Amino acid sequence: MVEVDEKRIAELSKQVQAKLSERRFEHCLRVKDYAIKLAKQNGLDENQAAIAGLVHDYAKERSASDFEKEIDEKHLDSDLKKWGNPIWHGVVGAYFVQDELGIQDPEILEAIKEHTTGDNHDKMSTLSKVLFMADYLEMGRNFPGVEKARTLTDESLDAGVFYQLSATLSYLAGQQKPIYPKTFTAYNDWATYLAK
Repeated sequence: MVEVDEKRIAELSKQVQAKLSERRFEHCLRVKDYAIKLAKQNGLDENQAAIAGLVHDYAKERSASDFEKEIDEKHLDSDLKKWGNPIWHGVVGAYFVQDELGIQDPEILEAIKEHTTGDNHDKMSTLSKVLFMADYLEMGRNFPGVEKARTLTDESLDAGVFYQLSATLSYLAGQQKPIYPKTFTAYNDWATYLAK
């Protein structure tokens, strides 16, 4: 298990802070801390988890035109353009993280892409699951059910992922909002997988 590289984290913190509001940056620090906690519980590289947690929302406050330009320049699926920031800051944001912060670790980049959508159980790495849950459970969160979600995740990372997917779909459906297809597919896959 690799411990956190405090010097690297300090350097990245300055770069991330420069791009975000104080409120969003504080969220990133809490996600970093929660990701380290989950990494320890799941035998994961703590440094990878810390970096993923810290930078996961690096692109969250970019303009729509920045994202649309990046989608074109990286030749990403043009269908992405209709989904907006809640999806973009992960799926497209990973490219900003790679290009501007110099993070090349494919697991970290994939985890950032998946933190807004989830993925099928056999495609999500442990790091992706850790970031997905750390973003949902960081200690600034106080939504109904958060304590149940924390307890479930402490018992089983997979159970936590499915809980979040279920709650997110239920919330979006209740708001009568469109649901990103990958999230819908991920929910069905996890439901089938955990029912076995």
